[in-house]
Amino acid sequence: MKRRTFVTLVTLVVAFGLMATPAVQAKAVNEVLIGHPAALSGKYAKAGEQAVGGVQAAVDWVNSVYGGIQIGGKRVPLKYKIYDSESRKESVTSLLERLITSDKVDVIFSAYSSGLTLAGAPIAEKYGILYMDHGGASDKIFRQGFEYIVQTIGPGSSYHAGTLEMVKAIAPDVKKVALAYEDSEFARSVMDGAEAKARSLGFDVVFKRTYPKGVTDLTPLLSDLKAANAEIVIGGGHFQDGQLFNKQMADLGLNVKLLSLIAAATLPAFGEALGDLAEGVMGPSHWEYGVTFSREGAKKAGKTWIGPSQDEYVALFKKAVDKDMLPDYHAAEASAQVLAFVLAVEKTNSVDSDKLRAALGELEFMSFYGGWKIDETGKQIGHSMVNVQWQKGERKIIWPESAQTAKPVFPKPDFK
Repeated sequence: MKRRTFVTLVTLVVAFGLMATPAVQAKAVNEVLIGHPAALSGKYAKAGEQAVGGVQAAVDWVNSVYGGIQIGGKRVPLKYKIYDSESRKESVTSLLERLITSDKVDVIFSAYSSGLTLAGAPIAEKYGILYMDHGGASDKIFRQGFEYIVQTIGPGSSYHAGTLEMVKAIAPDVKKVALAYEDSEFARSVMDGAEAKARSLGFDVVFKRTYPKGVTDLTPLLSDLKAANAEIVIGGGHFQDGQLFNKQMADLGLNVKLLSLIAAATLPAFGEALGDLAEGVMGPSHWEYGVTFSREGAKKAGKTWIGPSQDEYVALFKKAVDKDMLPDYHAAEASAQVLAFVLAVEKTNSVDSDKLRAALGELEFMSFYGGWKIDETGKQIGHSMVNVQWQKGERKIIWPESAQTAKPVFPKPDFK
């Protein structure tokens, strides 16, 4: 082939491609699809059930109340494609491939937990698809240089900051702190943040240790902890180990002035499983029923409001899970993530992941869940946590004082 003929053909191909590109971009969007390799069975099933119920509740609100997502000059339905990852990393990665290549989803919601979120991030990067994190709190996730991840749950390093600030405020003579966390990405992040916060407030860290994932007996660790004579114990990881931690502390008669366990103590199933043994136990939470964020509050703060009121949300959640169960923060943060995604789609009038990621970096809003804003890495910086405590079979918000539904019981009652 002569060079002039070749150049002419190339020019025609390029010109045709440029002419065709706007037509592809202008293709009508008839629905927007969320993909989710959820943890509906396995280790994270309790939190996974809450998260899926939260997504379903928010999708219901978007379609039935909000009227759908406005894109391309019309409102289209929001759809939700879900698979069970069984709380396993290898399942998360294979399901992400399936959701992206076969199901053609517009956004991926990560599976619950930092480990599963981190496992899926490289797949999202490979395909250049927006990856929204509702359950991965480890700070490490946002130190990897990922370009498409956006966090709704807050960073793990801040989880026990409010707990320690509360003790400093109400019992300044208490000094001895024990740290005992699961050996997982998320829990180590919380432990490191808690240690730094404790030392900055003048506490003495008299015990610090991790325990393996899947642990079935914490007696050796707790026996050593008991010998350290700590006044307050903060630790945990997830539901199963947190429940074991609490029960075996009771078995050993290890009574302290405060016990705060991450992830586990905020789940309704924790109190149901432990009964009186949960009395006085605390946990940090991203959201609890009774926290009063409202449209009026958003207006006063000069922020955009989106979504249902708290009571409307609870009704939507119960409808989604088809049982009389209150949502906890695992559900609420997943719902807030849906709302953030909707605002980004409407802001860009697009489902292009690069445009959506840029829009989310500029977005700041309020919902029933509270504030939402991310930093340049995608880490959540606009949401504040509360602390809850089990009191007579119910979770009560005890800190900060501005959000209290009950005063803290301190010291906590001894195990019966």
